[in-house]
Amino acid sequence: MKSVITYLLILVLIISCQGKRDLTFEALSFSNNNCDNCPTVRVDIPEAIGNNKLVKSINLALQEEVISKLTFDDEINAATIQEAIESFSNGYFELKKIYPDETIGWEAKINGMITYENNELLTIELKSYLFTGGAHGYGSTNFLNFNKKKAKEMDDWELFKDKDGFEQYAETQFRLQQNIPANQPINSTGFMFEEDHFYLPENIGFTGEGLRLLYNQYEVASYADGPIELTLPYKEIQKFLSGNIKT
Repeated sequence: MKSVITYLLILVLIISCQGKRDLTFEALSFSNNNCDNCPTVRVDIPEAIGNNKLVKSINLALQEEVISKLTFDDEINAATIQEAIESFSNGYFELKKIYPDETIGWEAKINGMITYENNELLTIELKSYLFTGGAHGYGSTNFLNFNKKKAKEMDDWELFKDKDGFEQYAETQFRLQQNIPANQPINSTGFMFEEDHFYLPENIGFTGEGLRLLYNQYEVASYADGPIELTLPYKEIQKFLSGNIKT
């Protein structure tokens, strides 16, 4: 009898652990400080530890996102973050050949952090700042959302069962936050939504405070306005979220 009970307890623990699918992360860092004349590059992102499908999906998505931000040299088909850093450096050196006296040193900083995790969801926020000449650099934030049970990155449309309803609610809250009258066009106070029509941002991510909508610089406002954020509490938006998302 004891052996049966012990077996059942072990089985329950195994099923419980599989349900949680807890993740372990380590800090992963890259830099380009081995050359006095090289651009300054620093990448700090979390790396999921393990060898399952979810871990591979997370690490691949992060790697591809970093590579896409750093690749400047078309002759280098970057497959790793280190190769992307080399591509970024080559872009700077090529420009310096053309304008030897005018080129200011380039800079790239990319930092990733986990903003939300439960048994079903994981969100990683990737902040980046790139300076490649000109009057100022460009900062941006990207959210990567993962369905842990399906072991894959989620597209924004997968977050909602009623996207139209959510968009209408988000517009109401956006107008309240930005003091835009309900009976006036969305751009009446200076925003730059295309065709004067509200739409959701390209970056939507889960955080401890709620679902964050983030418009990066230039997306709907001028550079001087900086990023525009709207965070909506989960208790107010749960009805719009996809049925397999539990916050």
